[in-house]
Amino acid sequence: MNVAVILAGGSGVRFGDCLPKQFLKLAGKSVIEHTIQVFQRHEEIDEIAVVCHPDYMDWVETLVNREQLTKVGKVLAGGKERSDSSMVAIRAYEKMKDVKLLFHDAVRPLLDRRIISDCLDALEKVNAVDVAIPSADTIIKTSDKFIVDIPDRNSLEAGQTPQGFSLNVIKNAYEIGLKDPDFKVTDDCGVVRKYLPSEPIFVVKGSPRNIKLTYEEDLFLADKLFQLKTKELVGELNLESLKGKVVVVFGGSSGIGLEMVELAKVHGATIYSFSRSQTQTDIADPIAVKEALRLVNEREGQIDYVVNSAAVLSKQPLMHLSDAEVDNLVGINYLGAVHVARSAFDYLKESAGSLLFFTSSSYTRGRMNYALYSSAKAGVVNLVQALSDEWDAFDIRVNCINPERTKTPMRVENFGIEDPSTLLTPKRVAQKALCVLLAKDITGEIVDVRREDIIS
Repeated sequence: MNVAVILAGGSGVRFGDCLPKQFLKLAGKSVIEHTIQVFQRHEEIDEIAVVCHPDYMDWVETLVNREQLTKVGKVLAGGKERSDSSMVAIRAYEKMKDVKLLFHDAVRPLLDRRIISDCLDALEKVNAVDVAIPSADTIIKTSDKFIVDIPDRNSLEAGQTPQGFSLNVIKNAYEIGLKDPDFKVTDDCGVVRKYLPSEPIFVVKGSPRNIKLTYEEDLFLADKLFQLKTKELVGELNLESLKGKVVVVFGGSSGIGLEMVELAKVHGATIYSFSRSQTQTDIADPIAVKEALRLVNEREGQIDYVVNSAAVLSKQPLMHLSDAEVDNLVGINYLGAVHVARSAFDYLKESAGSLLFFTSSSYTRGRMNYALYSSAKAGVVNLVQALSDEWDAFDIRVNCINPERTKTPMRVENFGIEDPSTLLTPKRVAQKALCVLLAKDITGEIVDVRREDIIS
């Protein structure tokens, strides 16, 4: 029996947040949920045990039930130290035969399934397994702030988790260790190494992505790494699953929206496209948005996906804009997204569907001469992240596409003729957008679409 033990008892003090870092949101889900799901999806893992602080046991149990994490068989109260939590898990399984335990930090949510497989394969031959990667930095040994030694980096590796053991071996090591009045270790392999020195510990190759969230900056890095993971996931999806689905696209008369409409039709979806030029639907008008969705639902009896690709750009300084132009830019680029979200909620709640928005690379830093456009796109990103949390309980996925410069009519109008090799095509962006729309396990993501991704 292969058991994954998720160690989630940390307090998060170094992270500087009142909530332990394993319960913070990352890419639309809590960190611990991402971690559990890696093991939930692995076919060789038979059961999962979560060891957490007693104050958060109800929280974890609610998560397990809500997300149907069926492999979680135990939610256990952890101890003060990491070693205490490990012992809790060992005792929970000590009466079972032929058990292999994989101890994994809850705050390593980017674990690769390959590492799990390699650990389990190694445990068929040895009784203890660690995971590590070569040290990228020179390690120095200090005393009173002075260097006393510089070990050879070629012989040093940085340890990760999971760490795997045959139950009897790790149990025996801890039983010996707990009799030591000076017992103090930082990880489970350290217990085996110190108290069962004759037991070999095999090292499995880890991954630079398998980072541990220790400091606040790590959360930002992990968010970017999840974007890369999202690209890999959506690349595997088949657009044939659009068949029979009802898709509503606001802004579907040109550019990326039009390409999404055409692609979805080819793959068997029922498509409704709304825009000012096509249906006189102005997304800056909440009544118009509400009426458009009501008509679709009345005809089809369902709405599975809603997309808002409508946008306007006026490339000129803020102080050159008229009041009417300001109202138009804010109304379509930001308030339009709000109106679409509010009107789509009830329908997507019924279908457990997906809502997709578009941002711009300018959202990360306001651009001169299109301040309202870039700031509105930053607002859309924030809206997506917030709604993904608010609507998670309703099984509504909310995501956002961030395409690199794309050859759309709006861009040509504002920037003129540019070298085509420097631009994405609307069709390429539309393909990726539809994949994100279909992805079942993605919410709260800002998915970059870049030319190098397409080329590779």
